[in-house]
Amino acid sequence: MNCFCALAFTANSQLIAAMKPCPCGFYGDTQKPCTCTQTMVTKYQKRISGPLLDRIDIHIEVPRADYEKLSGDRIGETSDSIRKRVQAARNIQIAHFSKVESSNIVANADMLVGEIRQFCKLQDEGQSLMRVAMTQLNLSARAYHRILKLARTIANW
Repeated sequence: MNCFCALAFTANSQLIAAMKPCPCGFYGDTQKPCTCTQTMVTKYQKRISGPLLDRIDIHIEVPRADYEKLSGDRIGETSDSIRKRVQAARNIQIAHFSKVESSNIVANADMLVGEIRQFCKLQDEGQSLMRVAMTQLNLSARAYHRILKLARTIANW
């Protein structure tokens, strides 16, 4: 007797990752020159596959921190004020999705294509910009939807 059993495990996760821009670590640095050839940089950066990168929502290049910024007296934003802004954005999302019948969506990241079309409508200028980005950057459907969800989240702030 053959038995087929399918299990589904669902989980929300958040990945935060970092990598050097090249083998020596100084590609694009304004203070120390990179010793790598362009071929080495390209080969190094291609070690992470396109499909994996396509699933990461935000990519940010972080430049070297200047001594003046690190040693200055400027006080940054408190965790409490950041928490309040995040909660306000989450409240907007909860209000949006409470109107969707039989929805398990609690955050913009959970939206499926139907919800994206409902909550992430672009004006004409936005449509033009996305059309150019899709063409010039050769974006996938996943990237298109990810950009819209991320833009909706930023707009909630």
